[in-house]
Amino acid sequence: MTSRLILLAGTALAAAGIAFAQAPQPGPQPQIRRGPPGERPAPLPALPDTDENRLAIVERLAATLEENYVFPDVARNYAAALRTKAAAGGYAGLGDAFPETVTADLQAINADRHLRLGRTGTGAAAGPGPRRVMRMPDASEAVGQSGWIADGIAYIDLTLFPGDPSVVERIRAFMEAHKDARAIIFDIRGHRGGGLAEMDVIFSYLFARETVLVGMDTRTAAERAGGNPLGELATLRSAAAPEGVVRRMHYALPGAQATPLRNAQIYLLTSRRSGSAAEHFALALKRTRRATLIGETTAGAGHYGRMVDFGGYAAFIPVGRTFDPDNDWDWEGVGVPPDIAVPADQALDEALRRLGVTAEQRRPLT
Repeated sequence: MTSRLILLAGTALAAAGIAFAQAPQPGPQPQIRRGPPGERPAPLPALPDTDENRLAIVERLAATLEENYVFPDVARNYAAALRTKAAAGGYAGLGDAFPETVTADLQAINADRHLRLGRTGTGAAAGPGPRRVMRMPDASEAVGQSGWIADGIAYIDLTLFPGDPSVVERIRAFMEAHKDARAIIFDIRGHRGGGLAEMDVIFSYLFARETVLVGMDTRTAAERAGGNPLGELATLRSAAAPEGVVRRMHYALPGAQATPLRNAQIYLLTSRRSGSAAEHFALALKRTRRATLIGETTAGAGHYGRMVDFGGYAAFIPVGRTFDPDNDWDWEGVGVPPDIAVPADQALDEALRRLGVTAEQRRPLT
């Protein structure tokens, strides 16, 4: 989700093996992380950080992309570029620059905001010295300030949808405590992504009837190899799809108890840092006209997927895309535009102004 170190299904996932067509390579074999959100499996043992082992990792990454990446034609281009450069010795002697170089080579072929290779931060491959290390999100970072920002107006700062039960319940408690609000401001200006569980709770309070939000297409080969990256949720329903794709529609399902929130004004604050699951949340509310988006166009990271561990290194592999079912549009590379464009640091003031809240009426948050 992330952002999108984390992407939609990029929360920590339990390990599962994956088979490849090429001949076995030395060292730990790649593992896809899947399973219930919140699990954090131990990374594979790191290979010694040698040119030979990096070449093995490049080949495994190429094969993983061929089998799993959301667009098969782009996947073939990624794999061919990696193998061509590897055969020419282009990944020899790179030292700490290895993961960044591989990532840059992939982005030069097709700029997918989620796809990157990074270190897992453990074992022999981690080594000394400053490096960018891929890490799983901390659920304690998911929710910032929240409460009544003015009479009848609730506010919550959301920075992550990790799928952690404690975060889901915290958001449910917020919605329940503010179910009589005449307006809610959801602040996702710093939101880095995650999954569907938290937003499903929010949608259950905001919608009075079952409503299609967005469509989600997963590459069939990737789902066969690693399972459903989205999880088995009641809010996801299968739909007819083109060959090679598993399609699901994401629905808002109303809660059993009707509350004033079904008619409340909703404002969503966005920035160019709002990514992945935050953008899913934004498109769902914008497309259904359930919220007014205020701020900046979002980050443009629209492909969801899963982490694949190569032993000392890991890559986030996008296996699917989220789209508007009315016109097949998705926000990858372009972002979700706001309804009211203002600099991100002015978005909250603009929302409060539109709600008629003066500086004197504004309350401090905790």
